[in-house]
Amino acid sequence: MPDPTSAGNDPGASVHRPVLVREVLQFLDLKPGLMVVDGTVGGGGHSKLILEQLGPDGKLIGLDRDPQMLARASQVLDDSRAVLKQTSYAQLPQILDSIGIVQVDRVLLDLGLSSDQLADATRGFGIQSGIQAGSPLDMRFDPSSGATASELLSTLGETELAELFEQFGEDRASRAIARSVVARRSELAQWTAADLVAAVTQSLPRGPKGRQEIHPATRVFQALRIAVNHELEHLQQFLAGALADRVHPGGRAVIISFHSLEDRIVKDAFRDQALWQNLTPKPVTARSAEQRMNPRSRTAKLRAAMRKATAPKPTGTSPPPPTTRR
Repeated sequence: MPDPTSAGNDPGASVHRPVLVREVLQFLDLKPGLMVVDGTVGGGGHSKLILEQLGPDGKLIGLDRDPQMLARASQVLDDSRAVLKQTSYAQLPQILDSIGIVQVDRVLLDLGLSSDQLADATRGFGIQSGIQAGSPLDMRFDPSSGATASELLSTLGETELAELFEQFGEDRASRAIARSVVARRSELAQWTAADLVAAVTQSLPRGPKGRQEIHPATRVFQALRIAVNHELEHLQQFLAGALADRVHPGGRAVIISFHSLEDRIVKDAFRDQALWQNLTPKPVTARSAEQRMNPRSRTAKLRAAMRKATAPKPTGTSPPPPTTRR
């Protein structure tokens, strides 16, 4: 694992503000001495507050696929009780095995992008910052592995692109956008955010001018990011085995999602009454005051569940890692 504290990896000042903080702490129901996993530690905003409630004997394991975010977390969580690892939360069994832990007491996932990632103009996560930078579309959480968004746009066929935009972006104009992408890419060596925005807007019929709730390319950017990082595959694998196997009976899981694809997966997993006591029959959303102060919280949905004691304890055998191939 790359050392997040190594020289030359200064993440700079964070602009991120964690969402649903009060609700996260309420549903985690923290106590001194607990073992807590933050599977998407990001800049460490939630984790810092969690550590404050764990006492001297508690421990926090922070995971993130993004080395730049882990570097930020290492500065915020400069604490002997915190262990940080660059990996996907879907690898939780392997990480726990490597440090001799069978089960933990609490697990938190915040599945949204960090404001720091969106603000980084070189990575292509944010539409506006990417347009201004003119950098190639990357979108990988881990920049050292996997295909970039630019490569997917340049290599996938029209039908594959349309399916990707429809499945992961739920975009009704997916076929028209895919046609526009294929028609445009012969002119491009690499795709930038500006190129993709142009392809999307040129494919859509002109409507009346006025304020739009979201940028017309938002769903396409979302779809590409999900595909590049295999986000739903990681979430499905995690919920199918790793989470229930590695949380103590009576332990809790809190998951925040930001779009319907993720939320449906989480909702269905917590409906398993043999494994979980669902603590949130309806998703918890941000209060109006938080939405005004932090617009990113407007689409956040929190679901929480308590692990039941009906299934046998795990043997310590780890499932295979999620595939990185399309």
